Amino acid sequence: MQRERADLRNIAIIAHVDHGKTTLVDGLLKQAHTFRDNQRVVERVMDSNDLERERGITILAKNTAVTYQGVKINIVDTPGHADFGGVVERVMNMVDGVLLLVDAAEGPMPQTRFVLRKALEMGHQAIVVINKVDRKNADPASALNRTFDLFIELGASEAQADFPVIYSNALTQQAGLTPNLSPDYQPLFEAILRHIPAPRVDPGAPTQMLVTTLSYDAYKGLVAVGRLFNGALRDGQTVARIQRDGQITTGKLSYLYVFQGLQRQPVSVAEAGEIVAVAGLDEVHIGETIADPANPIALPSIRVEAPTVRMTFGVSTSPFAGQEGAWGTSRKLRERLYKELEHNVALRVADTDSADTFLVSGRGELHLAILIETMRREGYEFQVSRPEVIYRSGEAGEPLEPAEEVHIEVAEEHMGTVIEMLGRRRGIMTNMNQASGSVYFTFLVPTRGLLGFRYQFLTATRGTGQMHTLFHDYLPLAGAIEQRELGSLVAGENGAATAYAIRNAEERGTLFIEPGAAVYEGMVIGQHQRPGDLVINIAKKKQLTNVRAARAEVLESLTPARKMSLDESIEYLAEDELLEITPENIRIRKRILDSEARGKLHKRSKEELIENA
Repeated sequence: MQRERADLRNIAIIAHVDHGKTTLVDGLLKQAHTFRDNQRVVERVMDSNDLERERGITILAKNTAVTYQGVKINIVDTPGHADFGGVVERVMNMVDGVLLLVDAAEGPMPQTRFVLRKALEMGHQAIVVINKVDRKNADPASALNRTFDLFIELGASEAQADFPVIYSNALTQQAGLTPNLSPDYQPLFEAILRHIPAPRVDPGAPTQMLVTTLSYDAYKGLVAVGRLFNGALRDGQTVARIQRDGQITTGKLSYLYVFQGLQRQPVSVAEAGEIVAVAGLDEVHIGETIADPANPIALPSIRVEAPTVRMTFGVSTSPFAGQEGAWGTSRKLRERLYKELEHNVALRVADTDSADTFLVSGRGELHLAILIETMRREGYEFQVSRPEVIYRSGEAGEPLEPAEEVHIEVAEEHMGTVIEMLGRRRGIMTNMNQASGSVYFTFLVPTRGLLGFRYQFLTATRGTGQMHTLFHDYLPLAGAIEQRELGSLVAGENGAATAYAIRNAEERGTLFIEPGAAVYEGMVIGQHQRPGDLVINIAKKKQLTNVRAARAEVLESLTPARKMSLDESIEYLAEDELLEITPENIRIRKRILDSEARGKLHKRSKEELIENA
């Protein structure tokens, strides 16, 4: 018989990137006295890995719990970027309601739409938190009105649209029913207890737990996290594991935990409604059900939207291969990629005709870039290709391609440039507003038109433009789209770059390397100032003469090299280029390293184009 667990609430915190989710969780933990009074706690304590701290975004969902007035509140901090939508889709299965954070100045943003849509589809009740009410240009009333419009636009039910509103300043850990905040988070805690429904459970029913997250512990092995929907779990209990294809295997729980604060707390029994972590099931996967062996009943498996972008990951064929990485063989690379599938359910990995190349598909460039950076830091050495979109066939067999909804904010002086740039990439403007010297655009753009666009956009707007994208739908092919306008400067020989050669090369474009950098034939060393590639002898030394120049004077006259991040390097890639990834370096290179062979292939391609014309 079902009953409510009044002593428990399960909530997720959802928002657009950088609207204050993780900072809000910091405050909830502190005001619930999770930490000792003299304990030193870092900011954004839930962003626990280095990549999250460096990029300032949440990548992985994290579980924590606080206790307020005798009620335990399980909190899940979720990613705010649509590229990590697979994580958001999993987390929504664990909770009964959400806190939707909205910036008081910016209002609902593209990713707000994405995460809110997922919550509403699950039927969850939302508490809207208008955060950052202290900002100079904050307009809480406007943010609230736009949020309500978004609820209606996304098809919220009457009950969901009648949401409670809390105003907050996460930095000072204050909240209130109006923009005049109280001294602490008490109004927010009270709203959670009053408006988030308690889980309805049947303790006497057969055990059912849905696995939504996996982690690995060096001592306890694979740890599965999920919500216990019915029944109970006991430490040391024998359970059935119902796989996604319906097969049933049995195993024994060696550890059973619930969450309290930032720690996993061991318990002997966990009751229905609780979010638990179990260890001892070595081959468990996300989406599987842990059930009663005597009466195994599967829960609906987790459905995740299909990927839209793919890249090839291959064994490095660079002349420098094997010098900087610990793992570089096809066996190790394949093993690591398929292991990623265990917890990254939005990812797809497939073998290709070549034994040392694998096709990896994800939800966007950022989704794949995070995987690349993670593997790089683990010591892997490999090469990846330029991202390409994944096409589909329509009902009538016509080809369809993914399209993105692009939201842009730029200064008025850059308005014409941005419209022209997106127009060339088959973008269709659907909305435009002007306010306070800024212009706000909404475009519908084919995903392939956005590959490599972000860096050009930032360059054109001198770094002041804001751009956010959100997957829209699969639409008919938009037609031909121009690729990168400028070519590459390519090294013509192996050696070390010299200051003399770099100074001469600066007249040809922008350099990516500095004097002394090791180069090889076919390595991209810069961006040409014109279309087409240019081979340069970058290791050329100055002829010895009686005239001497101080080395310091030569170095001082050089333009600093353009240092590109991993994301920028991926965006820069052309069709005939690869990105060499090592733990120490990121190098752009041509697929065909030999300059003569590359020239012959280019000449043959031009002749074929002329013949076909």
